[in-house]
Amino acid sequence: MSAKANQPSAPGKSATEGSKIDPLQPSADQTARAQKPTPNTSPTPTSSTRPEWLTTLLKTLQDQWFLVGIGVVITIASQVQVPASQQKIKETVTTYLMVSIIFFITGCTLDTRVLVANYSRWRVHLFVQGQCFLMTSAIAFGVVSAAATDREFMDPGLLVGLIFFGCVATTMSSNVVMTRQAHGNQALTVVQTTLGNFIGVFVSPALVIMFTSVDTWYNAVLPSNSGQFGAIYGRVLKQLGLSIYVPMAAGQLARYFFEPACRKVFFDWKVLKFGPLCMLVVIWQTYDAAFASGAFDTVPGSNMVFMVFVCLGLFLVYFCVAFFTSLMWLPREDVVAVCYTVPAKGPAFGVPLSTTIFAGMDPVLQSKIQIAIVIFQGLQIACGSLLIGVFRKWIAAGEARKAQNSPASQDLEAGEEDREVHHDHQSVEPKPGQ
Repeated sequence: MSAKANQPSAPGKSATEGSKIDPLQPSADQTARAQKPTPNTSPTPTSSTRPEWLTTLLKTLQDQWFLVGIGVVITIASQVQVPASQQKIKETVTTYLMVSIIFFITGCTLDTRVLVANYSRWRVHLFVQGQCFLMTSAIAFGVVSAAATDREFMDPGLLVGLIFFGCVATTMSSNVVMTRQAHGNQALTVVQTTLGNFIGVFVSPALVIMFTSVDTWYNAVLPSNSGQFGAIYGRVLKQLGLSIYVPMAAGQLARYFFEPACRKVFFDWKVLKFGPLCMLVVIWQTYDAAFASGAFDTVPGSNMVFMVFVCLGLFLVYFCVAFFTSLMWLPREDVVAVCYTVPAKGPAFGVPLSTTIFAGMDPVLQSKIQIAIVIFQGLQIACGSLLIGVFRKWIAAGEARKAQNSPASQDLEAGEEDREVHHDHQSVEPKPGQ
């Protein structure tokens, strides 16, 4: 016998082993039968039977439920109003109770250290509050001056209302709710809201008097500014204390002593969603009061259309200024907070401001002055709701980029490159005997 015949064959290469069939491996017939499409006998899911447009519509409604809710509550307010005898009770209960719930939830879910750290950022305070009062009021006065060139077209009460809403502080609750939904720095929004409304007690009346003291034909409809400023100071400070500061402090205490319970209730049980629901009640209250007062029935339709476009344009200008100026030096989460704080204007502060500064104002003129801030509130909340998804994606993209550029990620990539180089070196290294 030759040496080649006596040489043992390599494992798995002998004819005997090669002819064996592994029972664990499927045969060719079994593979062909497995690749044939089998009829689907399981029940078809309901979502697959829906048309594509219906699925898209339902997803849009799910994402923009808050905006849909705004339309629903405004429609209800336009059709049925609370009786005039109960308007005061409704306003008091809604303003204090709903806003208190919003800020109590905020206090229970915000880290105290983060809140204190944002209160110490004095440069951001000057930046935001300067835009909230000086920038917005100056632009509003410029628009009013341009629109006042045609005396036959615009109602003077509407022009004065634009001046009023440009001078008031930021809103108290909607910006906090939407900042959280957009994954922005909610603590910064809370800080700017509390500071802005406190400063507005003193700054807003001074700005209104300065702009309405200009000798123009539309300012001539106003009575003398003989209002008692002590009344507005007391009213606004009382509202700030009972609806913002006290609930926030109570929420922070609850979080300090019962943090696990707060996490379970607000995050696991989804009680956090009561905030947007309370905001819808506040919006309903504002429009219910506006429709009950007949404010929208006192001006021509052409003026109303003009006011809608002017308010929308002002919001876009305020938003763009806030976004691009803050983008130059603030992180993305802070930019979102600034964009929800600067353009927002609160009717809870602006409406009583008009009745307090000018004593003895005619009720019809008072209703006209309130139209601008009521329309602007609806537009700012609608636009802010549409921006929630955009801001979420923008912040997520920034976090992904930050994670990619982090040192740990770079070390991991460097390690993978070293392993690839080492593997390539081993693959080209000559084997023994070659």
